[in-house]
Amino acid sequence: MKRKIWVKIIPYNKEMVLTALECGVEGIMVEKGFDEKVRELGIVKTVSETGDIKIGKDAVTYKITDGSQEEEIQKLSLDKLVILECSDWNIIPLENLIAKKADIAPIVKSFEEAKTAFEILEKGVSQVMVDVNSPVELKKILETLSKSNEKIQLEKAVIEKITPLGMGDRVCVDTCSSLLPGEGMLVGNTSSALFLVHAETVENPYVNPRPFRINAGPVHAYTRVPGGKTSYLSELKSGDSVIITRFDGTTEEAVVGRIKQEKRPLMLVEAKIEERSLNIILQNAETIRLTSPDGSPKSIVTLKKGDEVLVAIEEGGRHFGHKIEETITEK
Repeated sequence: MKRKIWVKIIPYNKEMVLTALECGVEGIMVEKGFDEKVRELGIVKTVSETGDIKIGKDAVTYKITDGSQEEEIQKLSLDKLVILECSDWNIIPLENLIAKKADIAPIVKSFEEAKTAFEILEKGVSQVMVDVNSPVELKKILETLSKSNEKIQLEKAVIEKITPLGMGDRVCVDTCSSLLPGEGMLVGNTSSALFLVHAETVENPYVNPRPFRINAGPVHAYTRVPGGKTSYLSELKSGDSVIITRFDGTTEEAVVGRIKQEKRPLMLVEAKIEERSLNIILQNAETIRLTSPDGSPKSIVTLKKGDEVLVAIEEGGRHFGHKIEETITEK
C-alpha cells in the first residue's frame, strides 16, 4: 500500500511549504486564498476552500469525540478526504475505523504518532495529515515516512549451474536515486522466486560505476513494485516507481528515470533452496551481479556451483501483478 502524506500548513509559512515540496508530499492544506502562493513554489495539490481539493465538497475536517461517530466517518470517507482530529487516540482508537474500512487521514503531530497510525492492525491507515510547527521537524518526519516500511524476507540460494544462452532483449532500469553497495532490485523468471540483482555500484576496468542503474534482466522478467505488486520489466517506464531492496531485506521506493531495452547475449543461472529449483536469466556480462548474503556483489561471470546468493521466495501466484492464493506452476 502506497502511503499518502499530506501536510497542514496553517498559518501559511513559505519555509514549511518548501520543505513539504522538497519531500514530495501528496498535498498541502492551507487557508482560503493561499493556494496560489503554494503553486508559485511548486506543483502540488492544495486542500482549502479554494484549493484543488475543496473543503466541504471534496474534503472535510472531522473532530471525533466518541465511538458513535465511527459509522458516519466511514460513510463520509467513501467520497471525501476525511481529515480526522482527535484529542486522544487511546480513547477513540484508529483500530475501529480501519476495521470498518474507513479511508481517513488522521492529523498527526509527531513522527511517533504517524508511525503508530501507519502500523495499527498491521495494515494501518493509508494516509496521514502531518501538522507540526518546525520546518526541521517536518523534514525529519517526511524523510522518514517517505521510505517504504515493507521488509522482505530474503533467503540463501545455492548456485547449481550457469549456462550461456543466445541473444535476447535485455532491460536496464536507470533510477532517479543513487544506490549503495548491497542494494538492488528483485528480479526473476517467475514471481515466486526473485533474485536480488545488485546495482552497478562497483568499480571495474571496463566502465565507470553507475549507482543509479540496475541491469535487471530480459523483457519477460518480473520485478517488485510498490503496493506488494510485481511488474514485467518491459512494462516499466519513466515516472514509475520500483522497490529497491537492501541485502538485509529493508526496502524503499525509487522513481524510474529511464528504461534501456537492447539486444544482448544472455545467461541462465540455476539455483536451489533445499529441493526447490530456481532460475533467472541475465545479460552475460562481467558488470551484471547478484548479491551475496553479506551484501557483497557477485559478478555472474565468476559464479560457480556452491556459491550463495539472495532470493525472495513467495508462495501462491500472481494475476496482473497482484498476489493471489492460487496454485500456479512456473518453470
